[in-house]
Amino acid sequence: MLLVGCAATVRMIGAEQNYALIEVFYATDRKIENSAKVKPYFGSARGELSYGTAYVSIPRDHRMGELESPSIWRLEFRENPDKHVVLMDIANVEKDSYFKTLASRINESDKKSAFIYVHGYNVTFEDAARRTGQMAYDLGFDGVPVFYSWPSWGSTSKYTFDEANIKWAESNVRGFLTDFLSHSDAENVYLIAHSMGNRALTRAYIDVIKSTPSFGSKIKEVILAAPDIDADVFKRDIAPALAEAGAPVTLYASSEDIPLKASRAVHGGHPRAGDSGGDLIVVSGIETIDASAVDSSFLGHSYYADERSVLSDMFYMINHGLRANERSGLKEVDSAEGQHWEFKK
Repeated sequence: MLLVGCAATVRMIGAEQNYALIEVFYATDRKIENSAKVKPYFGSARGELSYGTAYVSIPRDHRMGELESPSIWRLEFRENPDKHVVLMDIANVEKDSYFKTLASRINESDKKSAFIYVHGYNVTFEDAARRTGQMAYDLGFDGVPVFYSWPSWGSTSKYTFDEANIKWAESNVRGFLTDFLSHSDAENVYLIAHSMGNRALTRAYIDVIKSTPSFGSKIKEVILAAPDIDADVFKRDIAPALAEAGAPVTLYASSEDIPLKASRAVHGGHPRAGDSGGDLIVVSGIETIDASAVDSSFLGHSYYADERSVLSDMFYMINHGLRANERSGLKEVDSAEGQHWEFKK
């Protein structure tokens, strides 16, 4: 049977298959590179804002936190949806049709829920779609998964290119968030940003709530994963504005995050908001969680979606509305700066 995820509620249709097919919605300001192909449909150049749905396979034997891909060590030389998380299809649609379909899907969920994910540096459109499908599946999310893909080059050597493009994309992210909150019918919205994507999402969220305060009641959580933002700027300008906007904010940080260490070096040694250790940000209005102790990948940058402990923490936060002091996987830590949490070992 073909398992098709509508919102993230899985239903079975068609011929027998060994994977779930998750429908995710996207908005992107990438330029279309080749509309005749799923990969690459969107490239790294800047383009007009476009909308659509993507379909991502999740293998039946998927392991929580894994973004299964072909491996030459297993003699796998091409993608197989029975074994891998694969971007299967893209359907680009007009804006009005997009929001009409999006609203319909959201109304099918029990609580009219959606999450919006904004990816970080060194991420292709395909990577963002696959990650969104994986997170929706692993979180057991009863709602519609949505991602915003800005024109990252998807290359480790293009950091400064990505910095320029995330700054360029800020107004587009703000416009999309405004349209989403105006036209999607969503009543419970969770904002998730990773790495450099935090720069656009935090500013968009703050600006949108300032301009239309009534939208604030729809935002149930803002999750900042490994934010690649100057820590001093974050504490002085962004954190107070986030707290004033009203929604609960969770910040995941780690001292084992190699890309953030590299970013710190690039930016004159100034700490990043996602750093831990002596530079851990502990401020009023934000629940900071030190994820340094979790097992992680070689680079230690994608722990928010790679690690079972972090995904489980997000599961209880999103699906049950539990705050940090109510989630069993965390322990409270008191310091001179205030209170934060760490994952239990």
